[in-house]
Amino acid sequence: MRLALVLLLVLAGTAACSSTPAAPAPSAGTSLTISVDPGKGGTPVEWTLTCDPPGGSHPDPSAACAALTGADPFAPVPTDRVCAQVFGGPQTATVTGTWQGKPVNATFSRTDGCQTQRWDALVPLLPAAQ
Repeated sequence: MRLALVLLLVLAGTAACSSTPAAPAPSAGTSLTISVDPGKGGTPVEWTLTCDPPGGSHPDPSAACAALTGADPFAPVPTDRVCAQVFGGPQTATVTGTWQGKPVNATFSRTDGCQTQRWDALVPLLPAAQ
């Protein structure tokens, strides 16, 4: 019995010493580049945005960061969704970087009702249509 207890303690100690340390958690930071083309010959703009604390060249970083709360704001429109074929404007945008530590590479347009709704949900990260 005593030998079994000693063996158990030795094995437990060896396992604890040889275990690999846990990988560090990914950064929960947000660092984005927002590129917007207003279309129709307008001048494209590009902003940077960081959150926690809000900053960057975006015209309203605090409001832009607030627009990024909740479920994945960069998720594409589901492919099985029926969308009204209503053109919302020629604007396009690309958002790249990291959101809450996750990679982002999203494109936005206003080509139909679903895409326009997706864009509008991210105002003021993206500019409101004019």
